[in-house]
Amino acid sequence: MESGKITPVQMALLLYAVITPTAVLLVPGAIARHAKQDMWLSPFWASLIGFLTVYIVVQLHRLYPHKTLIQYSTDIAGTFVGKMVGLIFILSHLHGAGLVIRAYAEFIVGHFLLHTPLSFVMGTMGVVCAVAVRSGIDVLGRLAQILVPVVMIWFVIIVLLLLPDMDLGNILPVLEDGIWPSVKGSIILQGWFSQCVFMSFLLPYMTNRDDGQKWGNIAVIFIIMTLLATNLMTLFVLGNIAEDFLYPVMGAVRYTSIADFLEHVEVIVMAFWVVGAFLKIAVFFYAVVVSLAQWIGMSEYKPLVFPVGFMLFFVSIWAARDVVELGRFVGTVNAFYILFTETIIPLLLLLIAKWQKRAAFSGQNGK
Repeated sequence: MESGKITPVQMALLLYAVITPTAVLLVPGAIARHAKQDMWLSPFWASLIGFLTVYIVVQLHRLYPHKTLIQYSTDIAGTFVGKMVGLIFILSHLHGAGLVIRAYAEFIVGHFLLHTPLSFVMGTMGVVCAVAVRSGIDVLGRLAQILVPVVMIWFVIIVLLLLPDMDLGNILPVLEDGIWPSVKGSIILQGWFSQCVFMSFLLPYMTNRDDGQKWGNIAVIFIIMTLLATNLMTLFVLGNIAEDFLYPVMGAVRYTSIADFLEHVEVIVMAFWVVGAFLKIAVFFYAVVVSLAQWIGMSEYKPLVFPVGFMLFFVSIWAARDVVELGRFVGTVNAFYILFTETIIPLLLLLIAKWQKRAAFSGQNGK
């Protein structure tokens, strides 16, 4: 199915790319509506789901070390139920990839390429991702190793440029209404951390699989740091109006003006978004084609890449009528939907697998 290999660091970078780009751009405004000035605390509560999901995936991988989530679902739940579980993952990841493509295109067309057809922006990104996916997991790993550090540097530059416009007093009063608002805001973000389940499709191809949990947790820690910095930056610059923005980071960056010379640095956000969206879509895309190939019993996933890419184009059109509906879905239903498919179902599979192993061990001792 896959002859390429990735290092533990590349796995962590791919995991970082799966969660961070869309979370940075779309989530702060939705969190601010619930958590207000305590929005900076929400990533900490949401990260508990990330650490839990990493633990679940690693434990399942240790029980079935050479298989992905699609393959060991049938081993754990039986052929019929396992196939249904696999179909749920395929459809949810297909839908997720379509949502990311649509969100990417809406942002680019809405802010930069105002007269470019939405379908053209979505189609070109789909083609580029298809070529990357068809090249194999090792190519995706190398791309992440090159591009993610560049994106991190861009992010640090944005934060530094906004320092003169920050008002640290916007964080006060801390916990004015107790801890609940920040916990409520974290519910939206939990869905993003649930996407650590994509480790299931990366661990079988790691050069040192024993380091999976260590580097998965490191990825979660870096994601927390990035989201903490994003929420603080948004809060310090925009204050209590952050909740009124669909893309608060873009709203904050437009305040940048240094000596009437360095302005319009929102192009950095566009570059951040293009690179991050490309890696995220590519990982989703890869998971879909590998899952589908394993689900129908194919020995090779590459023949499915372009047909699935064609399907993704139509899913991205169908995903939402406009950017307002897309934002409403991301800020409400999406969190519970992803949490159920990406964390709850794998947790149930792990519990069943542990019970089966214990029952089999007890049976052998009884004999």
